[in-house]
Amino acid sequence: MSDKQQLIGLELEPYHFDVEKGKIKELAMAIGDDNPIYFSEDAAKKEGFEGIPIPLTFLQAIDLWGGYTFDKKVEVLDINPVKVLHGEQEYEIIGDIYAGDHVTVTSKVIDVRVKEGASGGMNLITTENIYTNQHDKKVAIARSTTIERH
Repeated sequence: MSDKQQLIGLELEPYHFDVEKGKIKELAMAIGDDNPIYFSEDAAKKEGFEGIPIPLTFLQAIDLWGGYTFDKKVEVLDINPVKVLHGEQEYEIIGDIYAGDHVTVTSKVIDVRVKEGASGGMNLITTENIYTNQHDKKVAIARSTTIERH
């Protein structure tokens, strides 16, 4: 059993993020998505949205700008930053998130697995983030696996 398995169930401090249409536009431009719903409220409403929606991967921007930067995550999980890799990322979109929304994120460690390989062992630490809007409605879940090589 890895000493990292004691992290299972660890709840990280919640964080908040105010979704801005400028940040939505920045991400859409960065990923080359020119869909007008990310740039114009009129275009978004014409397509049936209540306002300017976020691109699906915008949850990463919420985490980076509002929550756990790499340095903070390394500190909280007590992992060696030079031995860390991003393993996988999974998003479950439950509801729409729009420009102007106030999102609260709760995060916890849900799994720690130890794997042994030819070049040594590694800890696979999975965290789960739950995103709730200002109406206390769960709008998304993200699961991320961080790999720490031994």
